[in-house]
Amino acid sequence: MNFLLISIWFTILTVICLVSMLTIIIVNRRNSTLLKDVSYVHDMIIKIQNTLKNKSATNAVAEHAEVIYQDLLQNLIPILATLDIMPRNTSEHPLWRTLGGLLDEYAKNPFVMEKLRRAIKLDTNVKRNVSNYMSRAEKLLENLNATEPDGILATTFLNGLLGQSLTFFTQAYQLATTEDDIK
Repeated sequence: MNFLLISIWFTILTVICLVSMLTIIIVNRRNSTLLKDVSYVHDMIIKIQNTLKNKSATNAVAEHAEVIYQDLLQNLIPILATLDIMPRNTSEHPLWRTLGGLLDEYAKNPFVMEKLRRAIKLDTNVKRNVSNYMSRAEKLLENLNATEPDGILATTFLNGLLGQSLTFFTQAYQLATTEDDIK
C-alpha cells in the first residue's frame, strides 16, 4: 500500500512538475512575443517621431519659401539688369522666370558667361550680388538636404533651375576671381 501511495504521489508530483514546466514555457514564449511586439512598436514610434520632425522642418522651409525666393530674386535682378537679360514670359514664380530667362539666354549665347565674368570682375555690386546669391542658394540646398529624409525636393532643386544657375554663377565667379589671383 505504501508503494502504491508513493507511486501516486510521485505521479501527481510529476504531473505538477510537467504542467509547471509547460506553463513556464508558454509564458516565456508569450513574453518573448510580447517583447518583440513592444520593440517593434518602439522602433515604429521612433521612425514616426523622426519623420514628423523632418516634415516639420521641411514645412518650415516651405512656409518661408516666399521669403527665401524673394531674397534670391533681390540678388538676381541687378545681375540680369547688368547682363541685359529679360525673365521668361510665363506664369511661373518670378524667381523661376528670372532664372529661366538667364539660362535660356546662356543656352542661346554662351558669351553670357563671359559678360557675367567681366561684370563680376569690374563691378563690385555684381560681384556681391553673385556671391550673396550663391551662398543663399547653397544654404537653401543644405537646409533641404538636412531636413528632408528622402531628398526628393533637394534633388529637384539641385537638378532644376536653382542648381543649374548655381553652377553657372560659380563658374563665372571662379573665372573672374581666379584671374585676379593670377595677376
